[in-house]
Amino acid sequence: MITVLALSCNDRDDDVNIVNIRIRNSSSINFDEVQVGSVEEFHKNVSPGEYSGYFEYETAFRYAFVQIRSGEETFTLQPIDFVGETPLPIGFYTYELDITEEGEVTLNFVIDY
Repeated sequence: MITVLALSCNDRDDDVNIVNIRIRNSSSINFDEVQVGSVEEFHKNVSPGEYSGYFEYETAFRYAFVQIRSGEETFTLQPIDFVGETPLPIGFYTYELDITEEGEVTLNFVIDY
């Protein structure tokens, strides 16, 4: 019974046909809004150490444009291009985001199983 409850208590639907990405806030500050790629939908109010829900993306890569708003500050990760990159296959992924002392955004790509 506990196993059934544990497996049913997540925000995933493993029967999908598109890329699903969530973010994890690996920093020490609250993320008020996080934009990933050109999608107009924002991951909102992600506390330090916490995860957002999954958002669907038609095409995504191991890294992306990321803009984080925290209070009055905005932090941006701007890739130069995606030359040589292969789009991600259908599945679930996490972008672990952190902000360095210099204010730079770092992204650690994780495949969720």
